[in-house]
Amino acid sequence: MMAPLLLEGRVALVTGGARGIGLAIVQALHAQGASVVIADNGVSIGGDDADPDIARTAAAELGERAVAFTSDLCEPGAAEAAVALAAGRFGAIDIVVNNAAILRDAFIFKAQRDDWQRVLATNLHAPFALLAAASGSMRDQAKAGRAPGRIVNIVSSAGLVGNLGQAAYATAKAGLFGLTRVVAMDLARSGITCNAVAPFAATRVTASIQPANEAQAEYKTRASRIPPAYVARLVTFLSSGANTFSGQLLGVRGREVFLFSQPRTLHRVVGDTLARQDALALGGVLEAEFTDRLTDLATDLELFNTEPLL
Repeated sequence: MMAPLLLEGRVALVTGGARGIGLAIVQALHAQGASVVIADNGVSIGGDDADPDIARTAAAELGERAVAFTSDLCEPGAAEAAVALAAGRFGAIDIVVNNAAILRDAFIFKAQRDDWQRVLATNLHAPFALLAAASGSMRDQAKAGRAPGRIVNIVSSAGLVGNLGQAAYATAKAGLFGLTRVVAMDLARSGITCNAVAPFAATRVTASIQPANEAQAEYKTRASRIPPAYVARLVTFLSSGANTFSGQLLGVRGREVFLFSQPRTLHRVVGDTLARQDALALGGVLEAEFTDRLTDLATDLELFNTEPLL
């Protein structure tokens, strides 16, 4: 007897779902029984040259339990339309995976505001709009007795650790983790979970890396060998009723799965009153107490530059 499918009867919406990690997630969710809305307008890694046929082709290859949504989720009303498509075609919205992202990298002293705004629009504002649109329906479904929904936001180690020239991308991904925490809190009473995953796999993002040194070149070579199916497997678990984690930050690199720490107070000193202590004296106290506990400026490419387990 075959084991029951993990996501039988569930309805998922995956952004950026027509290529790379997003497509691997779509295929994994679909293989476990979910109906899937592939929300992808087919833009380049820089957010240009939309091609809706990419998502339509991906949906057609999966069959009748898949449909493409090809509007730009940055546009007003698009998120609501995507949720309405899921509910109208498949009867509900149970799973949201915010995966879509673009890159427009530049050192901060060369960065352009238009590029900054476009990256934040795609990588942060659109996920907010989608969760704002979907969460009301997910809450109503839970109240009506449907199994609570699941949300997974795909973040990046660049937003957790930092990387050269990625001010916009890292800021958006850091913001998406902050959104993850708040959404997990806001939806906890409904039993809906929301988690963040930092993936390490071969994608258009890793392909676009321009190594600044030998360590970064090694990182790119290693990352190019990691198939996205490992990320999809973790996302599938987090999208299922078997998952009880919420508000958590996980990473996946091949067979390795990481649970990340989250910002909490590391050490505390109590300075003297303002009337008795000047800024330089306070600095001396901080140097004595904090110096051995400071976080270094290693980039994410350097921090995770070890051989992956495949």
